[in-house]
Amino acid sequence: MWPDRRLIDLFKTEFPIVLAPMAGVMDAELVIAVAEGGGLGSLPSAMLSPEKAREQVNIIRQRVKAPVNMNFFCHTPVDLTTEAEARWKQRLTGYYTEHGLDPAAPINAANRAPFDAAFCEVVEELRPEIVSFHFGLPEQALLKRVKAAGCLVISSATTVKEAVWLEERGVDAVIAQGAEAGGHRGMFLTDKISEQPGTFALVPQVADAVKVPVIAAGGIADGRGIAAAFALGASGVQIGSAYLRCLESKVSAGGRKALAEARDDSTVITNVMTGRPARGVQNRLMREAGPISPEAPPFPHAATALGPLKAAAEKQGRVDFTNLWAGQAVALGREVPAAELTRDFAKSALVRMKALAG
Repeated sequence: MWPDRRLIDLFKTEFPIVLAPMAGVMDAELVIAVAEGGGLGSLPSAMLSPEKAREQVNIIRQRVKAPVNMNFFCHTPVDLTTEAEARWKQRLTGYYTEHGLDPAAPINAANRAPFDAAFCEVVEELRPEIVSFHFGLPEQALLKRVKAAGCLVISSATTVKEAVWLEERGVDAVIAQGAEAGGHRGMFLTDKISEQPGTFALVPQVADAVKVPVIAAGGIADGRGIAAAFALGASGVQIGSAYLRCLESKVSAGGRKALAEARDDSTVITNVMTGRPARGVQNRLMREAGPISPEAPPFPHAATALGPLKAAAEKQGRVDFTNLWAGQAVALGREVPAAELTRDFAKSALVRMKALAG
């Protein structure tokens, strides 16, 4: 019934719907629910230790017989200089004082590690059906090991040039991430966020430029968006924001309230939360220190000093310093079980496509 079955046949899922890996607000429970609904569940692993990643995948395997996607970051780590740390701490001092916190107190470093040999060993051991990467691909030797383990490889592209680069290096599918998408921009061949095309412009150009299946991402939150993605040449979609209010997500109570109140203009691209451009629901820090600030240390170091502030504000039910990553269609999200939402996505998309074809 789907006009393009390449992704369904590749992933061996019921529907061509991929759950976006959303680090910090989900775990195995949401992966399992989307898999039960017929989509591809994705486990965000960039903030997990190898041991925790093993535990999460084992939980998924025990609950569902479905393909699993493990997602990793591929950024090049940048050291935090003393000057950059001091400048950022100085910018945040007023917030620390307001919340009765000591800016000089030791803080645990932000944990967002790039894919390395240790994670590669986990992949070789667990053999997830799919491994996805953000910010490009790992070094060639590691990529070869992932493929030798029998895993399909996919990665995000924010431009046609990035999509072609990925295909040339052997990916099995390309995620075309439009500017509307929530979370970190997957860009790796450019840092010019002002030039990033939207999903409607990006997807057909990527589909024309590569032979592998294209997964549309950004601004897709219901059957209408899925039907549009297929009309543009995509073989499937990746959806994240629409799942944030599902029963299985780990978004805090304050975060859920902010998401429920979000509108079409509630998100911005910012670097003040982690040091790297990402789209999220605008909060107090984004308004007062950003959204783009030269004072923010490089990724992921900006997040380190925000840890105590985030915890203090969330205790009061506020998300002033919380990175609620979400895309421009976040207002279309619903509070329902994720399996039910996934099936509804597929059903409504097929109805829409049938009506358009008729």
